[in-house]
Amino acid sequence: MADPVIRVAGLAKSYETAAGLFPALRGVDLAVYPGDYIAIMGPSGSGKSTFMNLLGCLDTPSAGDYFLAGENVAHMAKDALAVLRNRTLGFVFQGFNLLPRMTLQDNVALPLVYAGIGKETRRAAARELLDKVGLGKYADSLPNRISGGQQQRVAIARALVNKPQLILADEPTGNLDSHTSDEIMRLFGELNAEGITIVLVTHEPDIAAHAKRQVRFLDGEIVSDQLTAVVPGGEAC
Repeated sequence: MADPVIRVAGLAKSYETAAGLFPALRGVDLAVYPGDYIAIMGPSGSGKSTFMNLLGCLDTPSAGDYFLAGENVAHMAKDALAVLRNRTLGFVFQGFNLLPRMTLQDNVALPLVYAGIGKETRRAAARELLDKVGLGKYADSLPNRISGGQQQRVAIARALVNKPQLILADEPTGNLDSHTSDEIMRLFGELNAEGITIVLVTHEPDIAAHAKRQVRFLDGEIVSDQLTAVVPGGEAC
């Protein structure tokens, strides 16, 4: 078996509150392998969002180890961590996070600006990915000229522009209607079929059913890690 893209061991995170120290994560162990497609689930306050923030290097753990692409990033220096994160991870958020005064093409190209890639190269890469998600004809449009589902497609294109090993998606369909959510999940399925590893947070069972694995959190701990059941005819349930 290939080495994991992500491996966490004893990962813990606590926060200071008025009532004292609150343990949001309590020693989590998990491995994510190349080609995995994992849905992180759990009720509000279960620790799933804290866990995703740690995976995305948006926060630091209180204890434990986090190996990203073989490197222990739990206590890595900020500059080195930023380089590794930009090279390894792509992010998709519930709120799209597109810059309103930039064209779709420039929004998609933005991570390449931070990577020091030249203008023509990054614009060509962005246009190619907009074509891939079916929005090439809108490359010069502003985000407010397209629908929410189309904006999420742009966000997915932006997540892919650095050719990351892994996409982290936090409630990627949370602001979308059911039909548009299905379209976005089909796109994630296509990307996973191409070999891209995906980890997404969702509280919706029908969204989680698109993943290959479902990992459930409760009270800061993983309580189950199971392959998604498939019924006859190939439908996940």
